Amino acid sequence: MFRDSVSRLIVQLLAGCCLLACASIGMCTPPVKLTILSYHEIAERSDALAPLYTVTPANFAAQIHWLRDSGHHFVSVDDVLADARGSRRLPTDAVLITFDDGYQSVYTQAFPILKAMKVPAVIALVGSWLDAKGSVDFDGRSVPRSDLLSWDEIREMTRSGLVEVASHTYDLHRGIVANPQGNLEPAGTARQWLPASRRYEDEASYQRRVSADLRRNQQLLKSHLGRAPRVIVWPYGRYNVETTRIARSLGMPVGLTLDDGPDTAQVPLEALRRVLVEQPMSVADLQRDITLRNTFVIDDGRPAKVMHLDLDYIYDPDPLQQEKNLGRWLDRIIAMGVNTVYLQAFSDPDANGAADAVYFPNRHLPMRADLFNRVAWQISTRTQVKRVYAWMPVLAWQLPDSDPAAQDRVVTLPNVANHLAMGYPRLSPFSPRARQAIREVYEDLARDATIDGILFHDDLTLSDYEDGSPWALKAYRAWGLPASVAAIRGSDALLTRWSRHKTAYLDAFAKELAQVVRDEQPGLLTARNLYAQVVLNPKSEDWYSQSLAGSLANYDYTAIMAMPYMEQAADPAAFLDAIVRKVAAQPNGLKKAVIELQTVDWRRQDAPIPSTELADTIRSLYAHGVLNVAYYPDNLYRNNPDPAVLRPVFDSKPDKPRAPAMAARHAGAAAAAAGR
Repeated sequence: MFRDSVSRLIVQLLAGCCLLACASIGMCTPPVKLTILSYHEIAERSDALAPLYTVTPANFAAQIHWLRDSGHHFVSVDDVLADARGSRRLPTDAVLITFDDGYQSVYTQAFPILKAMKVPAVIALVGSWLDAKGSVDFDGRSVPRSDLLSWDEIREMTRSGLVEVASHTYDLHRGIVANPQGNLEPAGTARQWLPASRRYEDEASYQRRVSADLRRNQQLLKSHLGRAPRVIVWPYGRYNVETTRIARSLGMPVGLTLDDGPDTAQVPLEALRRVLVEQPMSVADLQRDITLRNTFVIDDGRPAKVMHLDLDYIYDPDPLQQEKNLGRWLDRIIAMGVNTVYLQAFSDPDANGAADAVYFPNRHLPMRADLFNRVAWQISTRTQVKRVYAWMPVLAWQLPDSDPAAQDRVVTLPNVANHLAMGYPRLSPFSPRARQAIREVYEDLARDATIDGILFHDDLTLSDYEDGSPWALKAYRAWGLPASVAAIRGSDALLTRWSRHKTAYLDAFAKELAQVVRDEQPGLLTARNLYAQVVLNPKSEDWYSQSLAGSLANYDYTAIMAMPYMEQAADPAAFLDAIVRKVAAQPNGLKKAVIELQTVDWRRQDAPIPSTELADTIRSLYAHGVLNVAYYPDNLYRNNPDPAVLRPVFDSKPDKPRAPAMAARHAGAAAAAAGR
């Protein structure tokens, strides 16, 4: 069943602190202007169409009374719009009540309480359900039309002056086939896979489809109620820059989401956040949830237990074998008990260090297989994983020779023997053509798959002999530096200035790419790989154009490649201890750093590191205050590492309990048709 098949996903796909990402992972306390509550059914659980989102009448009444008695002030859409115009400020502790889907119980159970207490509310209606005769296709399940509001009941509520009707789209409250493997994903944001023509709908077709749907619901609601809605409530909380633009053009400036975090003055009117009120929430739960929302913490203090996965292990030219590989991997993820996955989205078949293919349709690179969307969705819906990050290069792309940007590469100047050199091809971040090509690859990824974050690869770096390309030299002149790498290197002061400029420039480019993805995935978090030497040796900032302090400030997480065998550390334990001490000395360092361990010794023909050694290392890291741990790679064919050995250690660091609706991303689009 469509809705039930994604019950795990509903509490996994949190939109994060998207436009108000904190400068640190500590408590954020911006001034909160508004709290919006998202209700669904008001009914006894035994009578509910969607029990997970049902609040009993008694509990609903208790919550409304508590809100009033605790000093909250109920407001309407008019109040919200007046505040946005600057003509009338919202009262302190303002609360807006909303109901999604249009259940009949809203009229019979909730409306009497709203009338008695004079509480304004918004009811979001799905046009295709209202138009249905006899029965409604309710997320793949047939239910009586009488279980939803009638037009007469809706008109009575709107005439009261308390209830405003919002659009919940005409027919986007469902899943559509979003990849060749048949996964059902949210109709409002997924680009539909068209089996007959073996292609995806193009951007123009996608936008026409969404626009026609929203326009149809506008016309339907206006024809029955005499007024077109001013509010769009996005099904499953899913929206993007295109849907928002279309809604605004149709006269719906207010958009309601299920993004996490508080509604402050900086949150745009078109993407207001809501607390999802669920079945088990008591008054105390609701109070705690509102408090958590208004003092938002990324991931709510939950330790990240990360599998860093190579999609190359899943890929097989035989689609049937590929599905078998995926099934084995999903079982392995469940067995390991991790809550985060860094998932490879690119491929490097010739092993030269640069990606020359990807696992998603795009405009610039060969697609090795249309696989990333499928695997990311299956992990999100079939396992306990809370977040899936797309692992992507920033500069290390080997574009086809026919691509105009293919030759716009980083130039490495001759350097002394044994000096650090990256040793793999990269596109120059200073070339406008290269930057645009990279942006478009990221945009194509964002349109293809539902993800929670981006992990920027370790190629976000330039050595102290790079970049000598003409585009880079032009940038150095603009920075007030000599247009010569040799001249810059001839002065320690110039070298330091140059390195800091390059570090900031690379971080700014990563932020730009993150925003490209965030336009399609509003809750996106960011992580980046950082070389261990950057943590251990301040001078290495000049060698890599990386900075621990800058990384902690600019990314939600910093995944430090704490790999003693790769670094040829004489004493692995002392090596890791030094990293932990350096990280702990940084503000919020242990909250924002991920200590990433190696599971093989690449210098000894990929010899596996014993799972017992890895488990002992993680146990020691936890004992020294480390919160977030990752490992790479995971080899399901060698059973390396062994879940039976690692799972107990991960379980020793329990996920911090979260209020039921905190981070709820009522994403409800599903893998029901796909299975394994």
